Amino acid sequence: MIRIVLVLSLVSTLHAGVSLDIEAFGKSLGGWQAKGKEACDYDLSGSQYRTFKPEITPTPDGGIFASVRIDNRRGWLASDDHAVLEVTIDKKGSIVSAQSNLALQGRTISSDVIRTGGTVGGAVPGVGAAVKVGADLTADLSSKLLREKVVEPGRVNFPAAVRHNYNLLFQAIRTGPDLAPQPAEAKKEEEPVQGPVKPATGAAKLDVKPTNETQEIKK
Repeated sequence: MIRIVLVLSLVSTLHAGVSLDIEAFGKSLGGWQAKGKEACDYDLSGSQYRTFKPEITPTPDGGIFASVRIDNRRGWLASDDHAVLEVTIDKKGSIVSAQSNLALQGRTISSDVIRTGGTVGGAVPGVGAAVKVGADLTADLSSKLLREKVVEPGRVNFPAAVRHNYNLLFQAIRTGPDLAPQPAEAKKEEEPVQGPVKPATGAAKLDVKPTNETQEIKK
């Protein structure tokens, strides 16, 4: 039963018409060079951050759901902070919703679910809706982080790092009519080429015996 579900999920992903270019996303962050080529390390506003490869799963309506882990690298003498960015994309490549949460050493800050068609995201079409979702997401995180009276630069800039990843993730969305591989055309059987006709193997051979007799030529 589990195998059947996995196969159906894979098929739905291939036919969804939307995907995420993970290599392009990583390249925009500097390349997947850290943690066994599973993460990117980069500097943003004077602080060090690390983004891991997104985890992608298909949605029931043919879209995809992407989850991205982002770390605030605080140095050798302190434990890193963590953030998770979750983005839902429909089958046409448009962002449906986004949410994020920050884990700051025992404190968790979660944003609201920002939707493109809701009261927060507004009914702004196309790219404008995606931009507004990113802006609202950052503003929501920043306002809640401010209540925690955080002063460390890497933590203060954490919502901006989430927004940075959100923007690059949006740019890595790819769409197409059908991402499933097309079946190969059946090859036509070639008619055999008829070669020269060989004599039947059962035919009797003509046995010519040599003779030592000489005939005298009469003059």
